[in-house]
Amino acid sequence: MVKITEAKFITSAVRREQYPAPELPEVAFSGRSNVGKSSMINCLLNRHRLARTSSTPGHTRLINFYLVNRRWYFVDLPGYGYARVPAEMRRSWKKIVEDYLQTRKNLKLVVIIIDLRRGLEDDELNFLFWLRENGIPALVVATKADKVKKSQRQVARKKIQDQLQEFPGVPVVEFSARTKEGRDEVWRYLIKALEE
Repeated sequence: MVKITEAKFITSAVRREQYPAPELPEVAFSGRSNVGKSSMINCLLNRHRLARTSSTPGHTRLINFYLVNRRWYFVDLPGYGYARVPAEMRRSWKKIVEDYLQTRKNLKLVVIIIDLRRGLEDDELNFLFWLRENGIPALVVATKADKVKKSQRQVARKKIQDQLQEFPGVPVVEFSARTKEGRDEVWRYLIKALEE
């Protein structure tokens, strides 16, 4: 659906002055440390190792900016919810992320990545409330769809849709980086947001 002619890492940042100039529209990706965020970004961009994947959750500790087709930025936010990370570090990540989200005027959409098998947890629900209060649109992507049996898919999806009833207008897409299921559907939402 979308032809990726160029995708490259631009910079990592923890402060506003380190961000690229806010001249191009951006979409940010947020999720727990083990939901396959980097794999999803790589799948969307048809690249194997652009966003770094790691067997150790909590690998993304900075805000990473990727320039796509010289038209948009994909922004990889630090993973959260990983128990082995000290509380002080988690607080510093939260501040880094909130500062980015509240000050980036060219941000068009936040993609909240969850595990289809787990649904939305308190962290994600609280984040959705926070995004709504700050007027930032969201899309929920439920990854690892290939790991859920067809018979259990409907139940898993209904649970997420029920959880999202409080957030009308926030869509959910089932996704698998392995099979590329949901890739085109996610891109439809991204293009709509980025090209508005």
